[in-house]
Amino acid sequence: MDVAGVLIESFGRVDGLLTRAVDGLSVEDLTFRPDPEANSIAWLAWHAARGEDAQVADVAGTEQVWTGQGWADRFDLPFDDTATGYGHSAQDVGQVRVSSDLLLAYYRAVAERSQDYLASLAETDLDRVVDEGWDPPVTLGVRLVSIVGDSLQHAGQAAYVRGLLERSRRA
Repeated sequence: MDVAGVLIESFGRVDGLLTRAVDGLSVEDLTFRPDPEANSIAWLAWHAARGEDAQVADVAGTEQVWTGQGWADRFDLPFDDTATGYGHSAQDVGQVRVSSDLLLAYYRAVAERSQDYLASLAETDLDRVVDEGWDPPVTLGVRLVSIVGDSLQHAGQAAYVRGLLERSRRA
């Protein structure tokens, strides 16, 4: 397997996790929070998608799917179009109220763009410096590992919150 194949396989794991965490839930279920300061399933899924979208677009030198394909308008959230969820307050988290179909469709549009970009990469591309603001500077390879790690982490958190939701119904 070449480097593009490894990256595609890694990024591809996010969709399955997000689908299991989000699919079939109502808007009310998606906004469930174990406590008032916790992140909801909807916010976690949106944030995972936004983070991947913004960061892959940045390294690829392309427009984000969020704005380029009209997802910001479809979601109609009360945030600036550049918002990815980083630094959001508990109040902000509560404002992400959307359907599971919309969340998954947006993530899949992001994933498709990510897969196309990843398929274009060669091993030598991974050493390209994409961020001079760190010591040492961040290479494309390091950034891509960071992106997939964040996406998997947030998808896992969404799955955990879904488990808490389901357990609360049995109690």
